[in-house]
Amino acid sequence: MNSNSYFCSTIGRKQLVGLTGLALCGFVLMHALTNMLILVSPDAYNKYSHALVTNPLIYFAEAILVLLFLGHIVIAIGLTVSSKGARPEKYHAGASGVKAGSVVAKNMWKQGIIIAIFLVYHLITFKFGTYYKTTIDGVEMRDLHRLVVEMFQLPLYSGFYVFVMVVLFFHLSHGLSSSIQTFGFHHPKHTPKIEKLGLAFAALVAVCFVSQPLYCFFIYKG
Repeated sequence: MNSNSYFCSTIGRKQLVGLTGLALCGFVLMHALTNMLILVSPDAYNKYSHALVTNPLIYFAEAILVLLFLGHIVIAIGLTVSSKGARPEKYHAGASGVKAGSVVAKNMWKQGIIIAIFLVYHLITFKFGTYYKTTIDGVEMRDLHRLVVEMFQLPLYSGFYVFVMVVLFFHLSHGLSSSIQTFGFHHPKHTPKIEKLGLAFAALVAVCFVSQPLYCFFIYKG
């Protein structure tokens, strides 16, 4: 099979979705963990954010992320459309029975759309939102902590954020295990462990993300 026929085949596209999904899982985990600095102090949060945006490699990293997101979404949508037009073959490879018929598996594309809409709004809110200034150790930088706290103290925004994180939990829990199985790790002995890994990973990410609005809304006093 040449490269063109591979990328056009169902298994090839599934593996591309799985590969981009695994890469995005790595990014999401890193983002969730580093955002926990908000629980440490405003200075710690702002210093990390400043170091991130002033790194000259940030533009290259952002370009790679955009390509990963777009590739993941476009190929996954293509697979969904193809499966609906041909046969009920789902995003992951080899699943059957209860798992294949699960609500989460059937609605992966809907979860993806919700997450994509949230990401656009999230970027508009924080990356291009109000620019507050602060000075730490003699260095002037953006006070992103202040903006984050302001937004998470709004009930409507915090509620929407938590809702999307619940959606993300389901998307990651099924998506991670499905991506791994797409590369051939599908066996009665290993599948339950892979599914548990997906649940544990998704739970860790969701807890990290949800702890931020909860902390800002209920605990942080400024």
